[in-house]
Amino acid sequence: MAKGIILNIRKAVIKDSAGLQQCMELAYSTYLDRMNGKPLPPMEVNYSEEIEQYPTWVIDCDGKIAGGIIIIYEEKSLSIANVSVHPDFQGRGFGSILLNFAGEHAKENNYKEMRLATHVLLTENISLYRHLGWEEYDRDNVRVYMKKVI
Repeated sequence: MAKGIILNIRKAVIKDSAGLQQCMELAYSTYLDRMNGKPLPPMEVNYSEEIEQYPTWVIDCDGKIAGGIIIIYEEKSLSIANVSVHPDFQGRGFGSILLNFAGEHAKENNYKEMRLATHVLLTENISLYRHLGWEEYDRDNVRVYMKKVI
């Protein structure tokens, strides 16, 4: 992580929706060529609604939304609906910070497992998740489903 950056993970509020939207759209836009120009679902979400409906946290980095994570409380696991880091902040470990934060949150809420799904074409994300201890438990033509015991 770069020196001098003040990093704060906090619960998202409605006024964060535009910054979170920009963060998600820019992060996923790097995959548009691979997707033949078709936007990925996180690029078409109304983040005001996400913040209202789901537990959502952001990394606030000196007043800018550097990353975000949206979770869903499932019956047996905590699911990560979306996690992303703004391209200006990628490569600094912010994705791992968000995933670790979710893991701690899952433990505090008595979950033993986290789950997520990613697109089959996002191979670097799949590799990153595996590196961070996630394992694939299912796959279809579009998604790779992963889990991590915590």
